[in-house]
Formats: sequence, structure tokens, C-alpha cells
Amino acid sequence: MSNVKVFALGGLGEVGKNMYAIEIGNRIVVIDSGILFPDSAYGINYIFPDVTYLKENEDKIVGIFITHGHEDHIGGLPFLFQYLSKPKVYATGLALGLIKNKIAELTNLTIELEEYSSDSIFKFEEFEVSFFRTTHSIPDSFGIAFKTKIGYILHTGDFKFDLTPIGPGTEFDKLSKYASSGVALLLSDSTNATVNHLSPSEKLIGENISMMFSQIKGRIIISTFASNVYRVDQIVKACIESGRKLVIIGRSMVKNINVAKEMGYITASEDTFVDIKDFTFLPDDKIAILCTGSQGEPLAALSRIAQGNHPYIKVTKGDTIIFSSSIIPGNQASINKIVNNLYKAGANVIANSPLLDTHTSGHASREELKLMLQIVKPKFFMPIHGEYAMLKTHVDIAVETGIPKENCFIMENGDVLELTKTKAKISGKVYADNLFIDNNDEIVNGATIKERRMLSEEGMISIVFMLNKDKEFDLPILNTIGFVYAKDSSFILSKVKFKAADKLKQYIASTKEYNKAYAQGLINNEIINFLDEEIDRRPMIITTILDI
Repeated sequence: MSNVKVFALGGLGEVGKNMYAIEIGNRIVVIDSGILFPDSAYGINYIFPDVTYLKENEDKIVGIFITHGHEDHIGGLPFLFQYLSKPKVYATGLALGLIKNKIAELTNLTIELEEYSSDSIFKFEEFEVSFFRTTHSIPDSFGIAFKTKIGYILHTGDFKFDLTPIGPGTEFDKLSKYASSGVALLLSDSTNATVNHLSPSEKLIGENISMMFSQIKGRIIISTFASNVYRVDQIVKACIESGRKLVIIGRSMVKNINVAKEMGYITASEDTFVDIKDFTFLPDDKIAILCTGSQGEPLAALSRIAQGNHPYIKVTKGDTIIFSSSIIPGNQASINKIVNNLYKAGANVIANSPLLDTHTSGHASREELKLMLQIVKPKFFMPIHGEYAMLKTHVDIAVETGIPKENCFIMENGDVLELTKTKAKISGKVYADNLFIDNNDEIVNGATIKERRMLSEEGMISIVFMLNKDKEFDLPILNTIGFVYAKDSSFILSKVKFKAADKLKQYIASTKEYNKAYAQGLINNEIINFLDEEIDRRPMIITTILDI
């Protein structure tokens, strides 16, 4: 029997860009195809896993199985199918609806879709695939079970244990059956491994939102993740209970709500909603505005409202702004800026607090992760979906539950975990890098991103020489962009001129076969090394020699 190999092309050492693969014999199963939103833009909207390995082995791929409908799990499908053409995509419920909507917006893209259910079983040559429901912040979240000759391999997807869920609960009975049959490997969500306290139930958050909507006297503006359909549904219900009409702002929010309404996840009548252009006739205590931008995204609706430049909504004294979301690491400064602007405009601001929960996580905390490990009792363990500290903490949790440390594997994207019935080891590496997607949904190479980062952080100096037919020239003309060196800047730039001129003079004197491109490269290197040594800066240097 051939060994089983497990690896990630994205999702390890990061929160997002989830794409995992299991290679069994001569067949490959892919789990999820997500994107990552970059910390720094540089003209980039998304980061997507490099799928060179999948392209090279496309004939082996039997399918792409989707755990749920969040963008960090389905957002990469349009880009994936720029490289692959054959694999079938297996999805269910809301995820299936969102994928269909995504495909409908794109031209020249066809994806073969097959719907699965909680009871589905797909049989392949050396393994079979089944599913188990989990609870998360979006409906129809599933873990996936792969029955192989070495035992079950379980992938939890994103999950938490909510004992009073809004929708169907976790299928504990299936987890127990897998454990009884023998789980060789567990791949488990690590996002909240460093969180000790249990997350409140989504039902409690709904009750809190309903209470606030009934007690707040003025206009309400509430912001949450567009993909958190359970939360959106509870906001809609709070509007109905409090007699408010709901205005929806933000393209992604409108799109997701439309899909959720079509599929029956949001069942409110149409008169619950009011168009953004038509709500001004309503009293303030009869209106609620649901918008995107809870993470401080500069172009999102809430940011524009806070800055006072939204075309339809102006914050006035007496408005209440509710943040119904957690803060993604790195976004605190942007959110603080929005909050300050809202206070300046006279609004009241409510964010999540120990006294009044307005958000709960969809990911399992430490004790919930222990429970998953105790129920499943895997022989080997591989934490997934998290930064390194989260993965490391999750391994510590696994060891606490009795899994030998040598049976736990903290891996990086591309690392290959190879398993038999009795052994597991990291046996090699497949190619795993990033692809950068710009504002036009086109792929930008890493070298371009490096140049943009250099321009942003270090600036640029343009050096222009005028060279006559006798190879004579004056000092070059310098232009700078983003290069600021306050102390002795004029002196430094003057030295750059002379250094560049000396280098060009030396080259012309030392060669009988003058090459312009080579000369420009010599000058670039000379100035880069000089500035690095002199002021510890490495701006982009562009030397141009013009023949006159």
C-alpha cells in the first residue's frame, strides 16, 4: 500500500488563504481554496496560494471539497480555475450558493459543481469521503472525513462548540463513530488556540442585539462581517421586533444578503428593507443601517460615513454605532481612527465588551479544542489554520490531552507529512508560494511587489546623464520620490551626483566596447551600496543615460 501524504499550499503560519491537500496513492483531494487579505496593500487586493504543484498533477485531482462559504475558504476559486480546468468542486448549502453567485459574475468561467449533504459519501479508488456538521459563524459549515487504509483522516474546517446554536448543531455522534473506527490524523482549526475563555453562544449575541435595538432611541448604524449570515439574520430580526426598517450598505453585504434570502437563510419580507435613497422620510428611531467596514477598511461604508464623505449618510448627534465584530490583528489603528471620528460627529459608539457582548467568535477556544481532541482521539495531530503561535499552542493543548509530542507536527506551507498505519514524518516539500491579485483581478509577480514595497519604504532616486557623441557629460540630474533624509539631505544627494559621475567616467575610460545598459547597472549598484553604508537606506535607483 502506498503511503498517505498531507500538505498545505496555504493556511499554515497565517489566518487565511486556506488550501490543504491529501495525496492517497495516485489521487489528490484538495480541501478549500481561499484568499488572504494583505496587511499592506501595494496595489494588491488578495493573496492566493501558488498552485504550481496542483497544475503539474492535475490528472491526479479527484475533487476540491469546500468546508464552508467564507472568503478565506472559497474566495480563491476564480483564480484557481485560471490554472486548473478539470477538477469537480464539492460544496453544500450557503457555500454552494455563494460559489454560484461568484461564478455568475465572471465571464468565461465554468466550474463543475456537485452538492453534498451531511449524509453524502463519495467513494474513490483507495478512500471514501464523508462529512460531519460543525457550528461556525456561517450556516452549513462542515468538517470532512477521509476513510483510508491507515484509518480516518479528519479535517475539522472552522468550528466551535456552540451548545445553543442558531442552526443545526455539531454532529457529535459522527465524531464518536470516527473515533471508534480509528482516527489516524486530525487536522484542526487553530485560530483561537491562544484564547482561554469559552466564546458566548451566537444565540446570546442575538438576544443582546435585540435588546439594544428596542432600547436605543435614535438611529442605529451597525457594522459586521458581510459573511456572518447568522449575525445578519439576527440584525434583521431585531429590526422587525423593534419596528425599524433596515438599510443595507456595501456591495459584499448586499450580495451575501441576496444569496441568503434566495436560499431561505433570511426570511424577512421585502418591506423590512428600505433603499438607501428612500430612508430619509423615516423617523430616526424607526431606522437601522447595516454596513460593511467593521475592520476600518478605508473604502468601506463605515469608514466613509465616519469621514463624512458618504453620499447618503451623515452621522449626527444621537446616532448609535454598533461594532458587531472582533478586531482582526493589525486593524486596531484603523478602527480607532473611525471610532474617534464617530465620537467627534456626536455619535455614541458600542463595541464588544465584557458587560455587553455584541460579537462572538466562530472559532474554538482552548477548552473546545481539548474537547475535539478528546472525542476524536487521533493517533497523529496536525494543527492548521493559524499563525505559528496558534499552531504551537494547539500542539501544547494536544499534548495535554495525551497525544505524544512526537506525534504532533507543526508544519509550514509546502511541508509534506507522510503517514503509514504506525508512523508519520515530514518527508519532503512541495512548491508553495504566494500569488498576488491586484485591483483588476490580475496576478502580479513577487518581483513587482518587492519593487512597490521598496518604493513605499525606501523611495526612489532617478539619475539622468546627458552623454554626447564624444562620451562627455556633466553632473547628472537627480529626481527623488519618497526619499527623505532630513539631516544633510542636500549634502548626501550632492555626493550621489559625484559618485555616479565618477563611476560613469571610470567605466568609459576602462572599456573599448561601451555598453549603455551595463554602465547604468554599474551606477545603480554603486549608489545603492553608497547609500546603504552612508545612511542605512536602500532606495530604488534608476539610472538613465541619454545620448545627445
